[in-house]
Amino acid sequence: MNNLKVLAERKKSSARLTRNSKIFKNIIHAIQEKKGEKIISLDLRKIPEAVADFFIICEATNNTQLKAIADSVEFEVKKNCGELPYKHNGRQSDQWILIDYINAVVHVMLPEPRKFYQLEELWSDAAFLEHY
Repeated sequence: MNNLKVLAERKKSSARLTRNSKIFKNIIHAIQEKKGEKIISLDLRKIPEAVADFFIICEATNNTQLKAIADSVEFEVKKNCGELPYKHNGRQSDQWILIDYINAVVHVMLPEPRKFYQLEELWSDAAFLEHY
């Protein structure tokens, strides 16, 4: 219940992100550098109840790659944008790592949890873009 309170009190930054924003581009590039697969972004800006402007979702083929992608995202964003994540979760689970930059939330998942949770379906109202 405490997590819900934190989400309710959390405010998005007044600076809206776009797919051309420096942080967005660095996240996508960091994922691609570590060979993340099935990379998509969901544009949540037109969904009033969304807690972020974008969800960026990708798959890793194994636990080692899962952690490497997450580390790459955090390193590149800090190096090139000077941003640290607001929060990150899942480093111990070896299935799904979430990196929260307030207006952009990165989900690095193994195929099984991605298939099970179906984030793309949950946020099906969002504009969807694949990144190659």
